[in-house]
Amino acid sequence: MSGTAPGAAPGTAPGTEPGAASGAPVRDVVVVGASAGGLATVEGLRRGGFTGRITLVGAEPHMPYDRPPLSKQVLAGQWEPDRLPLRPPSDIEALDLDLRLGVTATGVDPRARTVALDTGEEVPYDVLVAATGVSPRRLPGGGGHVLRDLEDALVLRDRLRPGRRLAVVGAGFLGAEAAAVARGLGCEVTMVEPAPVPLAHAVGAQVGEVLTQVHRERGVDLRTGAGVTQVHDGGLELGDGTTVEADDVLVAVGSVPNTGWLELGGLPVADGLVCDEFCEAAPGVYGVGDVARWENPLFGVSMRIEHRTHAAEQGLAVARNLLDPGAARPFAPVPYFWSDQYELKIQAYGYLRGHEEVRIVEGDLAERRCLAAYRTGDRLVGVLAIGMPPRALRPWRRDIAAGAAWHDAVGDLPDGVITTTREVVSDVATA
Repeated sequence: MSGTAPGAAPGTAPGTEPGAASGAPVRDVVVVGASAGGLATVEGLRRGGFTGRITLVGAEPHMPYDRPPLSKQVLAGQWEPDRLPLRPPSDIEALDLDLRLGVTATGVDPRARTVALDTGEEVPYDVLVAATGVSPRRLPGGGGHVLRDLEDALVLRDRLRPGRRLAVVGAGFLGAEAAAVARGLGCEVTMVEPAPVPLAHAVGAQVGEVLTQVHRERGVDLRTGAGVTQVHDGGLELGDGTTVEADDVLVAVGSVPNTGWLELGGLPVADGLVCDEFCEAAPGVYGVGDVARWENPLFGVSMRIEHRTHAAEQGLAVARNLLDPGAARPFAPVPYFWSDQYELKIQAYGYLRGHEEVRIVEGDLAERRCLAAYRTGDRLVGVLAIGMPPRALRPWRRDIAAGAAWHDAVGDLPDGVITTTREVVSDVATA
């Protein structure tokens, strides 16, 4: 597909929307979802000179706030809620928004171009941006805590005290971060994970084993290969017939995109709002952040990314293309995520899922200070660092963005060998 957005004629004047009939000017933009992605979209529009009406709808009553600290600093009691807002009230006011907080979108009519709200209103739009994020997946019966919004974090924080017993279902990044915080607060922690090696599907068995060992060294009772059949007030029942006694249970088994309101309007939904490489799902309808599944041309796959940095980047990309549809560019980022567990800082660039090879190219995995490269096909597709400074990842990120071949980026180094040619290789690969 060319670099012109779907439905846009080349040379369309800035301020018109690519899917609008006859290139009509965009006067009303409705953004549903008042978190990082939604806020980035409206900020990008205003900074780019858009003077029309922008309605920002948020299901929570709070001003847009940062979510990653919920499972880290907020849960640990290091931060109070007043540190979470993404912008001060004065900055939000300066955006001149029709701000609807504590309001939920219940449906959309793409033909009439209206969004239905739970207040009974129908808000018209020329462009709709869906940024409604995800909801925590629950186990049958719906018991236990979840950790998605501020209220979730505060309720669980009040329960975590020395000597309390916490059971965590799911040893992904969210569950592992919460387990680490709980151990730091003096809780007894049992973490249950159905996979043999936590996170192996995402980061590889080698890295997953190291993270597993870190938790066990810190006193977490980590039970792998174990399924949960029931969550109740006193803990868990496992598939093998054993029980886990706990004062509280945190269910961290993934999430479900908030697409019900979009599906009611006939928009394409399949584990997210299905979008093209311009993040457009239908004429005048775009997806941003956790809720959006889009074609990333850099990796040649459809992906849905649940990371804070990605949501902001995607919101800005959508705003940029709306402001100048004649020069629209596909959204082709190198995804980034990080995780804090105990003293470890884990950072990664790229698309690690589905990788075919992992190679330790710098440092020592056993010492928990290393850099791992990931291969899919004949390409370098990702890099993950444990205990390394951010600058160690930057040249690898450039290689991933340039579509570097695996051999050019990594060479013939066997696992565990420390490379001393990284900067030279990077300069060649990104030239």
